[in-house]
Amino acid sequence: MMESTGGPYLNTAAVTSPVGIVRLLQMMFGCTTFSLVAHQGGFSAAYGTFCMFVWTFCFAVTVFIITCEFTHLHSCLSISWGNFTAAFAMLATLMSVTAAVIYPLYFVQLSCYPITCEVRDFRIAASVFAGLVFVVYGAEVFLTRAKPGQVTSYMATVSGLLKIVQAFVACIIFGALVNDSQYSKYVATQWCVAVYSFCFMVTVVVVAFSVTGKTAQLCFPFERSVVVYTFGAVLLYVSAAVIWPVFCFDSKYGSPQRPSACAKGRCPWDSQLVVAIFTYVNLLLYVVDLAYSQRIRFVSHI
Repeated sequence: MMESTGGPYLNTAAVTSPVGIVRLLQMMFGCTTFSLVAHQGGFSAAYGTFCMFVWTFCFAVTVFIITCEFTHLHSCLSISWGNFTAAFAMLATLMSVTAAVIYPLYFVQLSCYPITCEVRDFRIAASVFAGLVFVVYGAEVFLTRAKPGQVTSYMATVSGLLKIVQAFVACIIFGALVNDSQYSKYVATQWCVAVYSFCFMVTVVVVAFSVTGKTAQLCFPFERSVVVYTFGAVLLYVSAAVIWPVFCFDSKYGSPQRPSACAKGRCPWDSQLVVAIFTYVNLLLYVVDLAYSQRIRFVSHI
């Protein structure tokens, strides 16, 4: 004779709550997007491959999350589920908005030449659904974000969400650095690369410890360490924000204006400009993070 466990085996709230409905829409829109592209829209080169990876990756992880929450299997995983879902929602939002911009930029055109009108229509439809994918992932971030006075996962707080954005922006900086940015020309610009790399690695470690729920097992106060690191990251990024523009755009070391002989897509000056812009973006993110980190407390078991 089987004994009752005292509760339902399936968690219907996983698909009927506002967050659950949003996740179902994520799954539906994501599947529709990469199906349209794979069936007729088409993709090529690194840009198209990146977009397909984003849509399929986000779809697969969303299906995993819905399945685990619907069947209560997430309670068997040795991770902080709240931190994991909050971190993924923010990451998926950033990745999906990037794909929603890249795909129409490189693959959508109004004329039917040299592609057929059918392919053009499929690509336009895929772009529309790619935008919807971004909207529904952003909606999940909005619904699950920490409210004032609420006890919630660290990754659902402003500081936790900013950690994901900081790491994502750092990846953009790295992409520009490897695209013929000539960062090895001066020791000063190499220092900037070291700043980007160090801050990225520590940010990833902070996210990893939060998602795995291991912060309480450390032999040092993790909360205080993160605040100290964030302050250090602000100082490091301030140095990079001063040094990089000087050694790239000052007439003594570089060029204040884009060289006329630079080829489109293969110009070191363009890469240097992207690095400079996103250096200031990440500096602002770390400053905001430092301000918010003063008012939160870590919860590792949610």
